[in-house]
Amino acid sequence: MSNVTYPVDTPQQLRTMLRTLRQARKLTQTQLGEMLGVSQKRIARIEAAPEVTAYDQIARMVSAMGCSLVIQEAPRHRVAEDEPAPYAPKW
Repeated sequence: MSNVTYPVDTPQQLRTMLRTLRQARKLTQTQLGEMLGVSQKRIARIEAAPEVTAYDQIARMVSAMGCSLVIQEAPRHRVAEDEPAPYAPKW
């Protein structure tokens, strides 16, 4: 299997990626929900609003589709040294 990466910088990109991964594996929301022990409605909510979903739920969903989440340093041209990353938490 190839090692392909998909940069995700915004909740909108994550939303698209979750749905695209599921569809590429020819899974319905119901089928993925059954794999995870949750309802189709829950999968739909996660896909619609991943930014308000617990990390462990997204990680389980991604893992069930044969993928993993990776954090890597952004190239300098994407994030200026003195600016926070897009959607970075305000700590």
